[in-house]
Amino acid sequence: MAPGETDPFDLFKRRSLPDEIAVMRAAHPRPTWATHDNLGAMAAFWLERHAMFRELGAAVAKGTLDFREGRIAADPYFRWFAPRINMFLNELHGHHAIEDQHYFPVFQAADARLAKGFEILDADHHVIDGLIHEIAANGQGLQKALYGGGDAARAGDTLAGVLDRALVGLVRHLDDEEDIVIPLILERTEAKLGVR
Repeated sequence: MAPGETDPFDLFKRRSLPDEIAVMRAAHPRPTWATHDNLGAMAAFWLERHAMFRELGAAVAKGTLDFREGRIAADPYFRWFAPRINMFLNELHGHHAIEDQHYFPVFQAADARLAKGFEILDADHHVIDGLIHEIAANGQGLQKALYGGGDAARAGDTLAGVLDRALVGLVRHLDDEEDIVIPLILERTEAKLGVR
């Protein structure tokens, strides 16, 4: 990339992946996935995990907004927030580790045309890992502010900003990952890919 040029596949700039990267998406559009004969148990579970990340992330962001706008008091909010954000971050980190160490190498080896897509998804994982740490640090900062007499409003605003940015990137990543991986599974089957 030339100096001053921006990455068109930057997690926060792209709207979706082009067909030359999500090469099987056109043959297997999203509305056909749920009823496709080759949607196996692993792929269905993977989609369920992605749905959980979307839902839990949105719930945590909404709860944080409710706290910031005074619809929930600090202590009940944080008692609700802490276990949910810990689960969200831990599960997301573990999910990405399994993808990086096991699934992505198998999928990439199955079709050389997907190499650029997995390069993009890998870069996303690094960005999201940084955001996981940033969310955790800001959650701890809010806890200190709430229970140590700090500026809870400022800490809540900072956390909300990080959460909002992270969720935009995460949803983009999940959508793009599904557009690469699920059509591959539908085309090749889990058994032939060796991921049952």
